[in-house]
Amino acid sequence: MEDHKMYYDTIIKLTTAISQCRDPEEVALITAESVKTAFKAKGCSVFLVDRSTRELGLVASSGLSQEYLKKGPIHFMQTIKEARDAVPVAIYDVFDDPRIEYPEAAEQEGISSLLGVPIISHNKILGALRVYTAEPWEFSFSDITLVQAVALTCGMAMDMCRMYKGYKTSIEILKNMRGENTYKTNKWTPHEGVPTSVDQSICDY
Repeated sequence: MEDHKMYYDTIIKLTTAISQCRDPEEVALITAESVKTAFKAKGCSVFLVDRSTRELGLVASSGLSQEYLKKGPIHFMQTIKEARDAVPVAIYDVFDDPRIEYPEAAEQEGISSLLGVPIISHNKILGALRVYTAEPWEFSFSDITLVQAVALTCGMAMDMCRMYKGYKTSIEILKNMRGENTYKTNKWTPHEGVPTSVDQSICDY
């Protein structure tokens, strides 16, 4: 029952925090920090797919060194394929698994196990969320389900932030196109919006 309480608390705290975000990077950072804390893990990272390079680009991370984060490019079509196949991938021993792209770097960082799940929104793969542990960890079904739920929440929140920023930008562009004087008043005149070809007398009440 304690495990279930931890899962519920994690989801509630995460959704409450990211609901106030207006930036995708802020959503990613809060997600990484929340997952690391909930699992008492060594670290957590959020990646987004770069379609042009076919790589996973790091967006946010918690608990990992800069040396490990800069170890090299991560190819999402190879090695750990959670972002390609849209399925969770759990690796118990990162030192003895061919799917690990940089095993030496993982060993130096002190990583033993890894869980990777896809970040999906509107049936589109956006990236991957990865959890790293210092001790060997057999990820349970509940563990994987929780991380998947967090990843889905993260994906939807980042999409909403992009929509918000796009909407805000569109409004600014429209304001610049129409001119500042247009927005000095929000009061309509009796004939506003009526074509000049229409006899104005028919609009009088």
